[in-house]
Amino acid sequence: MTSPRPTRRRDRRGRGPRGPLAPRAVPLTESPSQRFDGIVLDAVEHVEARWRNELATLDFAVEEVPPLDVTVPVEDEIESAGVPLARLFAASDEHPARLVIYRRPLELRAIDRDDLEDLIHDIVVEEAARFLGLDPEIVDPGYGGEEPD
Repeated sequence: MTSPRPTRRRDRRGRGPRGPLAPRAVPLTESPSQRFDGIVLDAVEHVEARWRNELATLDFAVEEVPPLDVTVPVEDEIESAGVPLARLFAASDEHPARLVIYRRPLELRAIDRDDLEDLIHDIVVEEAARFLGLDPEIVDPGYGGEEPD
């Protein structure tokens, strides 16, 4: 009598065991909206590094496109060709002040990822400065692509 052969843990074509390509915590790919959110988060963290206490009452949000009608009073708006790129909503009884950045209009205006990062950074700095009542150069000495002294 022959003993049974030991079982192998290989797939039927002999290429070895199959498993995940990367750990579960590591995304293999990012969607465009996840990439955009990451760029916005980087810009916000850059500004909050110096102004965290002063910006504690300002909420940051990302939306796909601007709404057609705005029922909440808009304190300020950055627009290009009549399309809002970002809006700063004043605080109300129900909501704190909120800066909303619109993804699709910004992506359509950017040439590449670097241009998109610069555009988002400038918008976050401009709107944070407007919220604080300061010049953008004071909020971020590197505003507009200039290196800080």
